[in-house]
Amino acid sequence: MDDEITGTTAADIAASVRSLLERGLLSHGSVLPPVRELAQTLGVNRNTAVAAYRQLAQAGLVVSRGRAGTIVAGGDSVAQEGYAADTVLRDIGTGNPDPRLIPDPTPALATVTGRPVLYGEPVIDSALDDWARAWVSSDLHGADFRITITSGAVDAVERLLAQALMRDDAVALEDPCFLASIHTVRLGGYRAAPVAVDAEGMTVDGLRAALDAGVRAIICTPRAQNPTGASLSARRAAVLRTVLAEHPYVLIIEDDHFSMLSQRPYETLIGAGHRRFALVRSVSKFLGPDMCLAVAATDPETADRLAMRLSPGTTWVSHLLQRLTLAQLTDDEVAARITSAGRHYAERNEAFAERLRAHGIGVVPGDGLSLWVELPRPARVVSERLMRRGWLVRTGDDFVLDERAMPSRHLRLTVHDLPDADADTLVDDLAAAIR
Repeated sequence: MDDEITGTTAADIAASVRSLLERGLLSHGSVLPPVRELAQTLGVNRNTAVAAYRQLAQAGLVVSRGRAGTIVAGGDSVAQEGYAADTVLRDIGTGNPDPRLIPDPTPALATVTGRPVLYGEPVIDSALDDWARAWVSSDLHGADFRITITSGAVDAVERLLAQALMRDDAVALEDPCFLASIHTVRLGGYRAAPVAVDAEGMTVDGLRAALDAGVRAIICTPRAQNPTGASLSARRAAVLRTVLAEHPYVLIIEDDHFSMLSQRPYETLIGAGHRRFALVRSVSKFLGPDMCLAVAATDPETADRLAMRLSPGTTWVSHLLQRLTLAQLTDDEVAARITSAGRHYAERNEAFAERLRAHGIGVVPGDGLSLWVELPRPARVVSERLMRRGWLVRTGDDFVLDERAMPSRHLRLTVHDLPDADADTLVDDLAAAIR
């Protein structure tokens, strides 16, 4: 039959599946036969079928879902951060900073001109390199590290995973998880290993389970975890470092996206002597998403591998952008505005939480731009009722990694920029939607 998998070697079987895909006889989400069944049908050894599926997974054509079987990849859609397209509703699920609190770069623009940078020159502006080293050195506790500049945190994470992993390798992700991390891992062809998050950050049992499952990288948000707002406590971080001490070559990526705005101390998973690590700090939350720049402090070997993926003339970060970023970050007035903005987000979130508590909706604000609100009923039900009242919210279902999980009972609300009158109306509508 033309629509059946054929072949007697792993390469032939993989080629047969690929041909079925190209001819449209298999579609995204199609479930392939179990290994044992396929081997029996084709009259081949089970290991041959396993090898064929492994080749397909490494090529990004199929994804293993464990007991759910092996499916054709590419059909999964991932929600995106930011404003929803084509809606007339009041969007309070954006995760955006307040544009009024982002410093105007105009005064700094006059300082960024100078001699043009040519091919073959260093990819990092020397002054920014010095400043960045001072910014992260105290948080890396004497570790030997180098600085790399990337086009934002997501770019850094994507490059870090690409230099360390192969397709179908497992990556530990917080669950619920930052949408961009979910997207990056899926597009890279890696497998996400969910690690539950509570009020103190990644759970110890969750991390142990991920390490036992053979993860080769861990992506952690040490503070202002998105979407929950959780930050690592000193106690939790110490226990996690002890667990990771037995896995020194697992790549730890810490995305400290809220750094300068955070109201919480920085705690880390990166222990003394850990061999593969990266501390990533972008400027998008306080200088604006359009300032696509992040500092990545990594161990020397990881830095060397990153350098191969960030070479002059191809993908360096503009030195004009580097100079503009440095000019703003070293300006006292800008620094004061960033500090003020961090306090503003915390105060506005606390004020909204107080309104919720007055209506019997218990919420403890974490750190970050949004609130993580637990509900007494499924979030999608509440979301639909709020839509009829003119509000567009983000449910926790978008952020969940575990496909077996029950429907989420959380909303992520970005409300720091709501005027008081609108905030009062939203709380009233939310309380009514819950009832």
